Amino acid sequence: MSQNSNKKLDKNMRLMALSAIVLLVLFVYTLYKSSDHIQTDSYYFGIIFLLFLLSFAVFARMKQDKIQKFLNKNKEQNTSFSSELQTAQQNTEDLNSNINAVSSNTTFNDVAGISAVKGELEEIVDFLNEPSKYMKHGVKLPKGVLLVGPPGVGKTLIARAVAGEADVPFFYQSGASFVQIYVGMGAKKVRELFTKAKASAPAIVFIDEIDAIGKKRGGKTNDERESTLNELLTQMDGFDGESGVIVIAATNKIEVLDEALLRAGRFDRRVFINLPNIEDRKKILELYLKGKHFEFDVDKLALETSGFSSAALSTLINEALLNMIKRDAKVLELDDIEVAKKKVEFGKKEAVLLNEEQKEILAIYQASKAYVTKSKVALFDEGVSKLDSVYPSYNELLENIKRYLSGSIGVEVIKNEKYAINSKDLEQAYSLAYSIVEDYKMAKDADSLIEDISNELRSKLSHNATDINRLKNIMLKNEVITADDI
Repeated sequence: MSQNSNKKLDKNMRLMALSAIVLLVLFVYTLYKSSDHIQTDSYYFGIIFLLFLLSFAVFARMKQDKIQKFLNKNKEQNTSFSSELQTAQQNTEDLNSNINAVSSNTTFNDVAGISAVKGELEEIVDFLNEPSKYMKHGVKLPKGVLLVGPPGVGKTLIARAVAGEADVPFFYQSGASFVQIYVGMGAKKVRELFTKAKASAPAIVFIDEIDAIGKKRGGKTNDERESTLNELLTQMDGFDGESGVIVIAATNKIEVLDEALLRAGRFDRRVFINLPNIEDRKKILELYLKGKHFEFDVDKLALETSGFSSAALSTLINEALLNMIKRDAKVLELDDIEVAKKKVEFGKKEAVLLNEEQKEILAIYQASKAYVTKSKVALFDEGVSKLDSVYPSYNELLENIKRYLSGSIGVEVIKNEKYAINSKDLEQAYSLAYSIVEDYKMAKDADSLIEDISNELRSKLSHNATDINRLKNIMLKNEVITADDI
């Protein structure tokens, strides 16, 4: 670019010198032909001006390099100033956006049933309250925390509680709010959000349903969504642990998120929030019934609401209270709860409340998984704890198939009948078996492989049916089996 500028300057100087010479010659010629009619000093002034122009062209040609340096320096300063001015204007526009923080009055006392994850959340609050305690040891605030769990478990409420405990501004945005019709508007909104958060630091940015903008990029997706995701990634890279801004995001579809979002340095921490177990439900019900008059057994209601999320329990109590008011009564009764159960529309798992037999079948299924995997399993857990190796051996692959099949085989052994419970576990088992045959060439037939493993599991679980039933009873009582129970 500098060479092009030099050539352009050199060419201009030559043209200027040539023009001066031509004009000078014409002027002298005109003066010679018309000398008798000259009555003023105009001609002499013109000659002097042209001689000056010619001298300047010669001088400029000799000092071309210095002039070019001077011009380039001024150009860089002007460009830098223009860039700074543009950035300042952009930041001012971002600060003037309609994205505003709110003060959260919610605390951990307002959220029940999160005992399993409370420790991790309290650590984040401590980071925000006393960052110097960590920074003096070189420990930085985590940039992002991803809350993962099914709908209705209280992910947004938990984020508000973290902001309330830390007493910092809370910026709430849903992932869907970034999805715009016009290209670039979503990215602009992301930039505005982070500009506001940095200006209010320490602060919490909460993005609900982040999968709306954070899905894996594959080249066939919407350009606007991809540009919004790219801006989010850029903004998360643009601040460090000392900025005092932490991003909390929520999703129930972690498997669809782009790998760039999940890598270290962005969402450094993941907190998995499951459906509440019986003890959690009891605490949640006690929280929602606090200060209200009622005449029913909370322990029994907690037992009868297996599979209810925190949001579902809140709706249940609210509907029951509405029915109480309709009766013109002042005490909440069990009949109000029964009426509410019929009214409330629950999610996929909660569409039909589990009766005792259904709950027992599910308990056997999960107890069998716990026995085979030797790991903690809750009543409504999905998936299994599998061996995760970079270069899995043949036996490790077979072990993972056993873990996927253990639940259905366990129910078949204990109940002496096959039941359709969790098709995803079966799909994973068959998918892995086909990979062993087709991808790794470790076996000849996937169906035979599945049959052999199923027979081995039947033998193992039938010989240990007493242990499976013991774990089943623990599951029915606590809705969770820990490693110590096994």
